[in-house]
Formats: sequence, structure tokens, C-alpha cells
Amino acid sequence: MIEVWYTLVDSIFPFGWVEFDFMKNALLAVLLVSPIFGFLGTIVVNNNMAFFSDAIGHAALTGIAIGVLLGLGDPLWAMLIFAAVLAIAITWTRHRTGASVDTVIGVFFSTAVALGVVILSRGGGFNRYSHYLIGDLLSISPQELTLLVIALLVVLLFWGLFFNRLFLASINQAVARSRGVNVYMMEMLFSILLALIVTVSIQWIGILIINALLILPAASARNLAANMRSYHFLAVMISIVAGLAGLFLSYQWGTATGATIVLCIFILYLGTIAWKTVRSGWNKHRSETDRVKSTTDHKAG
Repeated sequence: MIEVWYTLVDSIFPFGWVEFDFMKNALLAVLLVSPIFGFLGTIVVNNNMAFFSDAIGHAALTGIAIGVLLGLGDPLWAMLIFAAVLAIAITWTRHRTGASVDTVIGVFFSTAVALGVVILSRGGGFNRYSHYLIGDLLSISPQELTLLVIALLVVLLFWGLFFNRLFLASINQAVARSRGVNVYMMEMLFSILLALIVTVSIQWIGILIINALLILPAASARNLAANMRSYHFLAVMISIVAGLAGLFLSYQWGTATGATIVLCIFILYLGTIAWKTVRSGWNKHRSETDRVKSTTDHKAG
């Protein structure tokens, strides 16, 4: 299957970088990751969960530490399990205690990160895993691309099955409950899904910037969208465009791919703010003009 992708890229792109398999792998990774983060980011922004996804990303250090303690060569499974447990713990504690969201997340966030740093720093072992902080999208392998394909399919399946209920719960929980939606279960399922996707992507995106890839496309789309459908479409498209631009620029400049993608999304975000400001000013001016015209016509009549 990967050979088909290589052949397709060779036939479409007349650029020098297509001769490198690692760039073809990274290109496919961007096309797979962008829709995932675009879809998830819309709910993250709607539900004010930016701090939650950031906490999950940084808590991956503890998952790595647990993997080290268990003697695992690849700490991914330990990271996934810990991320899921942390997501469940945060959601459960928030509902049981009634404490504010940021307070509960802050408690688990700080504790998990501290525990991970303590374990990894013992004997100077932290430096061996510092690459997780920045990530390396160019190092992704064909086998790891399969994992991203599975992740995308899971997200699309989740969206197809639960989006309406999840969206209703994010707008008004009381109304959602009155219509038979189990709000607690929806929040729990989404939290676990978000935790797993963030954790899987960390090794290529990086702990320090992965939250930006969730928030910025959705925040940009929110400045432009007229309805929920366009909101999702624009979030995915902005994520893809910035992902491709960041990948190509990082190759040309020799910079970290994930960070370059984030900067590209930020530029687009500033562009959407400018557009929203101009559009708002124009609409205000047009409304004022229509009001004056209506008043004039009324007096003339």
C-alpha cells in the first residue's frame, strides 16, 4: 500500500524532495493528522478544554516514565493507558466534587508532570526522552502511518455515532439530558478519545506544541464559520493547508516540522482575525447606511 502512495506522490509533485521516502511518509502523516486534529479541535474549543488537552500532552512524560519502570522498549502502550486513566480520573473527579474544570485539571496536571519528571530524571534518564518534547514528524515510519490511519478511522466513526449528542451536550447540558443524552458518558468518551489521540501523536508532533495544533485551526475556523458544518470544514482545511505549508517550509529551512506548522497556523489565525474585523466593520457600516436610508425614505414619504 505504501508503494502506491510513493508512486502517486512521484507523479503529482515535481519537486526535488519527492525522492526522499521520509518526506513522502511525512506528507501522508500530515494529511492523516490534520483532519483528526481539525475535528477534535472544534469540540475542544467549544467545550473550553484547551487546558485539558495540554494537561494530557504534558502528562505523557509520566506514561513514558511508567514504561521505563516496566522495562518496555517502546513506552507507547504505557503512555496510552496512563492517558486514558488520567482522562477518566479528571472527568470523574470534576463531576464528583463539583470543583471548577481548571482546578481539577490543574491538580492532576501538575502532579502527573512532577511524577514523570522525578522518575525520568532519576539517574539522568530524562535526556533520553527529551525528543518527545519537540517531536519529529520526518521520522515517522510506514508502520506508524498505519497507526494514524486507524486513529483517523476511529475519530470518523466516533463522529458519525456520537457527534450530535456530544454537540448538544456542549451547548446546553440541561437540554441534552432532557432529550435522553448521557452527558457524563459523552464527556467521558470524548475525554478518553482525545487523550489517546494526543498521546499517539506526541512522538511526532511534540509535547510542547501539540495543543496548538488542536486549538489554532478550530479557533481560526470559528472566526470565519457561519454554521457548524462550515466550522468543521474550515477547521480541517486550515489544518491541512497549514500542515502542508509547514512541512515544505521546514524542509527548506531545516527547522522542526511541528513547530513550523504551528507558526503557519498562527499566521492563518491572524488572517482570520483581520478578516473578521473587516467584515464586522463593513456589516456595521452597511447597517448604518441602511438605517439612514430607511429614515430618509420615511421622511420623504
